[in-house]
Amino acid sequence: MDASLICHVGLIQDGKPFVIPTLHARDGDNLLLHGSAASRMIKHAGARPRSVHHHYAGGWAGAGAASVFHHSANYRSAVLFGQGHMADAAEKNRYLKIFTDKLIPGRWDDARQPTELELKATSVVVMPIASASAKVRVGPPGDDDEDYALPVWAGVLPMQTRGAPVADPLLRAGIDLPDYVKEYIQ
Repeated sequence: MDASLICHVGLIQDGKPFVIPTLHARDGDNLLLHGSAASRMIKHAGARPRSVHHHYAGGWAGAGAASVFHHSANYRSAVLFGQGHMADAAEKNRYLKIFTDKLIPGRWDDARQPTELELKATSVVVMPIASASAKVRVGPPGDDDEDYALPVWAGVLPMQTRGAPVADPLLRAGIDLPDYVKEYIQ
């Protein structure tokens, strides 16, 4: 869950299932979700138990299989279960720092801190992890022995999730890329 950037929160509202993608972070055994105070997910944070799915894709193992039957992906996934509650005002800044530094380590101390109005518009849900289930797939494709005799390339195609930074077009000239961003993209 620490490697994934986005999670999917499952909840039921008015008898209908919803799955909502969102950013997340972890504080010990607590999952942290944040969003607009007006969002469906945030409003129902403590109303009922929920599940949260995390997924990290490491590479297309099957894209490199000799047989289409053995195409697959290398990944790690976890489904977490629990019931959340709203973070109180005293905790919120600390949790937002955890979020910010998970996305870009070191960014919290470099950027402007939230105003009171921004803090009021943002909520953080703290969900103690009651239970979890995980699934992992790693390694090369699992072709059948006879498929290795075929003149077809087999292997793993790694996935890349980070690229070169793109500056905001309204950024003032002369502001260099911070060292923590240079480290982040390496």
